[in-house]
Amino acid sequence: MDFGQIIEEKIKQAIDRGDFDDLPGKGKPLPKDEFAYLPEDVRNSYRILKNANMLPEEMILKKEMAELEYLIAEAADQDREKELKKKWSEKKIRFDLMMEKRKLNQSGAFGQYQNKINRRLGF
Repeated sequence: MDFGQIIEEKIKQAIDRGDFDDLPGKGKPLPKDEFAYLPEDVRNSYRILKNANMLPEEMILKKEMAELEYLIAEAADQDREKELKKKWSEKKIRFDLMMEKRKLNQSGAFGQYQNKINRRLGF
């Protein structure tokens, strides 16, 4: 008996015991895959990163930029605000260069997710 048959047998036993009868969402369609618009070769990588609570470098930069924007709005003195604006500008340049290098701005997948990403990061 191979591993696949063992798994099938365990699933059948669980069905017979009724272990799957009260699952949430039973009888409803599965949710759409949020990575459906990504190319197949990167889809699983993004899924793994998301499940591990890891963000790609460009998303880390976007998040840092959002935090700096908040700090700029809350800055009490002009020197602090000027310092924060300089940091934001450096991150924005780095982000733009990264996007240009990766050509994500021309990617259909990036276009599909850009608004969702920006909303999650507070833009």
